[in-house]
Amino acid sequence: MRRILILAAGLAALPVLYATLDAQSSTASMTVSASVNKNCTITTSPVSFGAYDPVAANATAPLDGTGTVTVACTKGAVAKIGLNAGSNAQGTTRRMSQSASAFLTYEIYSDAAHTVVWGNGTTDSLDIPAAPNKNPRNYTAYGRVASAQDATVGAYTDTVVATVNF
Repeated sequence: MRRILILAAGLAALPVLYATLDAQSSTASMTVSASVNKNCTITTSPVSFGAYDPVAANATAPLDGTGTVTVACTKGAVAKIGLNAGSNAQGTTRRMSQSASAFLTYEIYSDAAHTVVWGNGTTDSLDIPAAPNKNPRNYTAYGRVASAQDATVGAYTDTVVATVNF
């Protein structure tokens, strides 16, 4: 009986053995690729100056305010941020408008010392270094309304377009 069991077990294993000996295979490599293009987005928060007092407080002192330009770029992308002269500019002089004949001149700077005008050209745009990651980075816009302006009563506004070139 024992011989029959051993013989039966051996015969049962033969199909598996023959299948293993007859199996064939072939391989090929598959290339997987992607590209990452540089990209940037830009958002802003307003420069709010508050109340300008041409008679007392701002007769001899400028009125300062700040806003923010936020840029998020692909890791490794370098860029330039430009601010145009605004919708009420006279030449390169930025002006807020209260009406067709009432203006309040101001400037936007890229530094807290108010010495570097933030423009929109190749030499006066803000250079930003290669992005260390895709996270947004904030840049302060330092605004200044010049002192001693003979301003008419009213609310003054302007629209400055911020552009990121990458």
